[in-house]
Amino acid sequence: MRQLKSTSLLLLLPLAATLTLAGCKKPPPKITEAEQARAVRVVALDTRSITGALAASGDLVAREEAAVLPEVSGYRVSRVLVDVGDHVSKGQTLVQLDPALIQGQLLQQEALAAQAAVNAKQAEDQANRVKDLDNQGVLSQEAIDQRRFQARAAQATANAQAAALKDIRTRNAKLAVTAPVSGLILERTVRPGDMSAAGGATPWFRLARDSEIELAAQLSDSDLANIRPGQHAEVTLPGGVAVQGVVRLVSPQIDPQTKLGIVRVHLPVSRDIRAGGFGRAVFTDVSGAVLAAPETAVRYDADGASVMVVGADNRVHRATVQTGQRGGGYVQLLKGPPAGSRIVQNAAAFLLDGDMVRPQAAGVADTPSLAKPSAAAARR
Repeated sequence: MRQLKSTSLLLLLPLAATLTLAGCKKPPPKITEAEQARAVRVVALDTRSITGALAASGDLVAREEAAVLPEVSGYRVSRVLVDVGDHVSKGQTLVQLDPALIQGQLLQQEALAAQAAVNAKQAEDQANRVKDLDNQGVLSQEAIDQRRFQARAAQATANAQAAALKDIRTRNAKLAVTAPVSGLILERTVRPGDMSAAGGATPWFRLARDSEIELAAQLSDSDLANIRPGQHAEVTLPGGVAVQGVVRLVSPQIDPQTKLGIVRVHLPVSRDIRAGGFGRAVFTDVSGAVLAAPETAVRYDADGASVMVVGADNRVHRATVQTGQRGGGYVQLLKGPPAGSRIVQNAAAFLLDGDMVRPQAAGVADTPSLAKPSAAAARR
């Protein structure tokens, strides 16, 4: 019995020592939220010069249109010599009017003009015969003055008949309706048998001068500031064919309703480029100082584009942004946080609104390089 008690006591001694040591151990220190915060790299929003590409859409229109209308009224169309899609030269006859009505008038007026010229010559000869007979008593002064008056009157009549003849000859020439410029016929409304009416409301033909078609691209006011004449653009036509164009004109005004301006892109002359179609242009080498963020800082989800802004208390919150042009690893922020805001550089970081972080400034090696523009990235 005594031996059993001794054995039990020996077994209880290590257990007692263990409990004593456990009772003396200090509790683990509490970890604060700031210490648990994830370290993230942050960058400050600032204005940067972005070189990239910008896209815009618009209609294909004639660079300059010319309207063709008859200049004489009351004549029937006998022949229409051209049709839509034809290329015509300046002065080429497009429509021939029936000359039957004017031919008789022309012959009659030629006779009247010839008769008036003869009468004027006769009156002039009679006036010349009394040239030196003033105050000599051979003829009365009244008779001398009468001959001179008749000569002047006959010459005036001859001039009037000659002017009338010129008018009829001009109208006869206008029976051939010609092209005012060289170009491509876009529209035709005249048919054989129609009656001509000078100054009509509807042109007989609409021509694209020199067959030149342009893209009238629509851009916002901020985007227009980055476009300049002579800048190159790649234009995609409705059929998917891409052609190279050059900016010819940048609109000096903005439409007050749409807040958009027009950029005219000159295109090469081609039968594949048709006025009235739709085109999309990508303007390359677009450069401008804009508020920009690294492309890696912008996250895209079902709610759109956003960045994570770091507040003064080192807590993050999601801010919706509207992106613009891209280049050099940066993306323009059309709408979003103001300049100077701190944002998380890596949008892939799994952060939620209200999370506390430990901001670390991004080094030079961590920021995108501005030396190389990105590929033809474009918005819209």
